[in-house]
Amino acid sequence: MDRYLAGHPEVFMARKEMHHFGADLRFGSQFYRRDPSAYLNEFAGWNGQHRVGESSVWYLFSQQAAAELKAFNPEARAIVMLREPAEMLHSLYYSFRFDANEHLPTFEAALAAESDRRAGRNLAPQTYLAQGLVYRDTVRYTDQVKRYFEAFGRERVHVIIYDDLAADTAAEYRKTLEFLDVDSSRTRIQFGKINGNQDVKFRALRSLLRNRWLCSTVLAARPWLPRPIFTALQMVESRLRKFNCRPAERPVMAPELCHRLKREFAPEIERLSELLGRDLTHWSRDKSTPPAALSFPGVREQPSPEPAVLM
Repeated sequence: MDRYLAGHPEVFMARKEMHHFGADLRFGSQFYRRDPSAYLNEFAGWNGQHRVGESSVWYLFSQQAAAELKAFNPEARAIVMLREPAEMLHSLYYSFRFDANEHLPTFEAALAAESDRRAGRNLAPQTYLAQGLVYRDTVRYTDQVKRYFEAFGRERVHVIIYDDLAADTAAEYRKTLEFLDVDSSRTRIQFGKINGNQDVKFRALRSLLRNRWLCSTVLAARPWLPRPIFTALQMVESRLRKFNCRPAERPVMAPELCHRLKREFAPEIERLSELLGRDLTHWSRDKSTPPAALSFPGVREQPSPEPAVLM
């Protein structure tokens, strides 16, 4: 969605994943968190577009980001995308394996290590966000979305269900443009696959690029580096990361583990259904299981076909 919005002539999207907000997000010293001046500099390319935004997925997880964003801009609008919890965690595990935040060899082992991670144990040398390794905490969607509803009001928060985006990308894109009050007829976007599963070509190169000491040293020197030099270093790092990527099929989750996670998350999904006024309980059912007779106030009947972008 970030890429699609950036392609609209009335929308300016700054660099992704800056995570300037969310003081409770405990990123490692190798992660570049911009001060207010550096953050605003990322929007220097704005050229009068009607909407200006950025995408940082951990704003949704953060308990403080919504309030901080409200203080920064009370008129902001938030876009939240939610994915079925078991599938989201499986995808998150492989994303973390790719960027070295996770070192355990299997998804099952990572889930079993959550209590260790909560206590700061069993982390990789390149781990940059240990909070994210307590996987189940990341899909407490109800409380996460509720924080944005309470901060901005429901009318300023647009929730996208990933299933809907996958089923009809163009339709969900148009709804998002309408939410932003920009011309929804200007949708000449190629809706190709973006951010598919990836692996690294050379693990030694990844270890160098993710080296905590090297990255933290460069970031510590940033205030004394001329901005063009620091920008050039960022560009070199970005190109090396891109060079070191290759597409890879994500392994299929073990069926029994998938079933167990779906059952475990069922109460959370019922709470989320009530909050959104939409029945999402198919997320907690196996495809062969018939739907139960559940009722949620205000639910809109819709066929069953990751955050946050903040404007």
